[in-house]
Amino acid sequence: MSCSVPEFHESVETIPPVQWTRWRAAEAAHSLADVTTFEVGGKLSHVVNATSEQELIAAVIEADTAGLPLLVVGGGSNILASSKNFEGIIVRDARQEITTVFEEGCPGARIHVTAGTPWDETVVYAVEHGWMGMEALSGIPGTTGAAIVQNIGAYGQEVAGTVAVARTFDRLTRSVRTIFMSDMKLGYRTSILKESMRRPDAEGKMWGPSPRWIVLDVDFQLRLATLSEPVRYGQLAEALGIEPGSRAPSSDVRAAVLELRRGKGMVLDDSDRDTYSAGSFFVNPVLTEAEVAASRLPDDAPRFAVTDATAVNQIGAAAPKVPGLVKTSAAWLIDHAGFSKGYGLPGPAALSSKHALALTNRGGASGEDIAALAREIQLGVWEKFGVQLEPEPVLVGF
Repeated sequence: MSCSVPEFHESVETIPPVQWTRWRAAEAAHSLADVTTFEVGGKLSHVVNATSEQELIAAVIEADTAGLPLLVVGGGSNILASSKNFEGIIVRDARQEITTVFEEGCPGARIHVTAGTPWDETVVYAVEHGWMGMEALSGIPGTTGAAIVQNIGAYGQEVAGTVAVARTFDRLTRSVRTIFMSDMKLGYRTSILKESMRRPDAEGKMWGPSPRWIVLDVDFQLRLATLSEPVRYGQLAEALGIEPGSRAPSSDVRAAVLELRRGKGMVLDDSDRDTYSAGSFFVNPVLTEAEVAASRLPDDAPRFAVTDATAVNQIGAAAPKVPGLVKTSAAWLIDHAGFSKGYGLPGPAALSSKHALALTNRGGASGEDIAALAREIQLGVWEKFGVQLEPEPVLVGF
């Protein structure tokens, strides 16, 4: 990473984080509906509200020793649960702490964040201190630990662009392990942690619905700059009134991102049923050139380059393209397969009235209702375009 002079263009005012009002403390929860933004899910039998690393690890060991399912819940914004009772152990990491490790001109800033810290508070901390690299990830619900499991991304940024290391508890070896960014296998909405939930390991063991490696805390590396990274996402650049590739004050980028997200029903609001969801339900399909050729994608279907944020050798630089891969838009596929915004209304489970990519609980829906809608959409897109949509949320009880 080359050395750069800090860029400070203006003072940054105090910025409030997004307040997730629809939240119930895990120790008072009686069902998964109480701790998920979908507000669906069966009853709980054992809930641990861990206020220390020792309590968190002890709860994980207790579940694994007893052979019980383990579900570590962050903000509950990426979980779709069935109506079945959850007979395992629910763990909420209640630790919320951000510490500045160092802030220097050449290496930039490094911060240490406990996994239970709400992600948006981490973004606010960076923007307020004049550090670049997280501003476009404003308003994403959930916790910081969950952010690296999913490798969250929005408006041209990914968390992979700033993460340095993660301390984890390895459930296989029952030891604390530090995983460096280069070993996390961070890709488009995936990581080695997420893959451990979905695919068996070498011994055939499935670790879901929580990863083999439970995140304890994360270190991020950021550049000193009150201006944002170059804004490469066209919709965001238009909202800011700048040309794509230009930069803007990070606080302005945050404000514009929050406004765009609210317009899509992607900022939780108790009074808005469009936000009783998990945000984007399907990931944008990443296809090989051969898969594109074998599909029935029309010429006007969106096609985007796939980039590798882990290959950036200078903070703020553009991520290089991955040859041979094409990303298309799940929202476009859904809409053009006949599932427009509001599809399913007035039923209990329907697409958001603001965004075709969000499945929502309109009131009284079960996890099974939402899953049935998801399957209907998957089948419709497959029959129309020959492209398989992959759900983004963690599925519990299905």
